[in-house]
Amino acid sequence: MKNIIILGSTGSIGVNALKVVSQLNAKRGLKEKYQVVGLSGHSNIGLLKKQICDFGVKLVSVSDDRAAIDIKVWAKQKHLKLKVLKGASGLKQLAGQKNSDMVLSSVVGFAGLEPLLAALKQGKKVALANKEALVVAGDLVMREACCSGAQIIPVDSEHSAVFQCLNSELSGVRNNRSIRRIILTASGGAFYQHKGSLDKVTVSQALAHPTWQMGKKITIDCATLTNKGLEAIEAHYLFGVPMDKIHIVIHPQSIVHSLVEFEDGAVLAQLSHPDMRLPIQYALTYPERVPAQLRYLELEKIQKLEFFKPDFHRFPCLNLVLTAGRKGGLWPAVFNGANEEAVKAFLGGHILFTDISKVIQRVMNAFPREQNILAKEKKMDLQKVLKADQWARNQTYKVSVF
Repeated sequence: MKNIIILGSTGSIGVNALKVVSQLNAKRGLKEKYQVVGLSGHSNIGLLKKQICDFGVKLVSVSDDRAAIDIKVWAKQKHLKLKVLKGASGLKQLAGQKNSDMVLSSVVGFAGLEPLLAALKQGKKVALANKEALVVAGDLVMREACCSGAQIIPVDSEHSAVFQCLNSELSGVRNNRSIRRIILTASGGAFYQHKGSLDKVTVSQALAHPTWQMGKKITIDCATLTNKGLEAIEAHYLFGVPMDKIHIVIHPQSIVHSLVEFEDGAVLAQLSHPDMRLPIQYALTYPERVPAQLRYLELEKIQKLEFFKPDFHRFPCLNLVLTAGRKGGLWPAVFNGANEEAVKAFLGGHILFTDISKVIQRVMNAFPREQNILAKEKKMDLQKVLKADQWARNQTYKVSVF
C-alpha cells in the first residue's frame, strides 16, 4: 500500500489526481494500491467533504478557522474520526506527516513553497504540480531535496515530458552534459490568435483557454504567457540546465508536450492528447508504466502539428519573467509576488489585462539592485525569499493603477 497526501485536492490537479487513484485501485494485478491519507482544500469545502467520505481520509487541512469549524461540525454529525488542521502551519504539518510515502503538491502559487519544503525535509517522494515554489526558491528547494534524499517527480505536462525524455536517454535527470536545448511548448493561451488590441479583453475571455481546463490564476498566466516563463525557470532548477538552453515555442495543438535536443542533433519528444491524468499517473506509478483510461494518439487524425515563435511584443510578461529568471537571486520571487497580486486585481475587475505587465514592470524597476546582489553573495534562505515576496506584494499596490 502506498500512502498519499494530496495538497490542493479541490483544485483541477487534485480532482484529477483522485480520479487517477480510483482508476489505479480498480485495476487488477497492480503491484501497489494507493491509500489517500491526507487532503487539503481552500474554498470548495463542499467538494472536500465529499472527497473525505469517498476516500476514507482521517486528516485534512483547510484555510481558516471558519472552514475548520464547518468541517469539524460536519464530521461530528457524520460520526467520522477526522483530525482537522488549519492555515499555513496546518498545511506544512500535513505535508510533513511521517505516515505518507508520497505528497502530491498542487497548491496554487507562493503558498506551496513552505509545504513543499516540509515534505522534502522528511525525504518524501514529491509529485510537484506547484511551479511557483521552484521559481521563487529553486536553489533552496533543490538543496533540501539533495540533503534529505527526497525525489521530485514533475507533474506539469511540459516538465513531465522532459523528465520522460531524459529518463529514456540518460542515467538520471541531473546528468545534463549532452543536452543542447530543452524546448518547452506553449498552447498560446486565450489570445495568441486574437486580432487587435488586448486592452479591452474581459476576464471571461481571458479564462477561455483553448486546450486545458485549469484554475483561474494559471489560466490567466497562460493568457499572458507568464506561465511558460515560470516553467522555464522551473525547468532550469529541475534539470540543472542554464536558462539560455531553454527554448519556448507556441504549439496550438498541445500534442507535443515538450522536447529535448541533444548535442548530436537528435530530438526526443513526448506526445499525447492534452490530459493531466497522464503526467499525474506517471508521477504516482514512476518508474513503472501502467495502462491508463485515456485516449491513445492517432496521428493520422491529427494530421498537422504547428510551431511558432512567441510574440514578446504583444505578451511582455513573458520577457519580464525570463529576465527575472536570468538575473536569478530574489528577482523571480519579486516577479512572482507582483504577478500574483496583479492577476488577482485583473480577476477582480480592478485593472485591465494589459495593466498586468505594466504593474510587474514597475515593481521590478523599484526593486533595489543591491538587495539582490547581497542575497546572491550569501546563502539563499527561506526568510530572504519570504521578505522579497512580501516586499513585491506591498510594492504592487504602491506603483499600480488599482
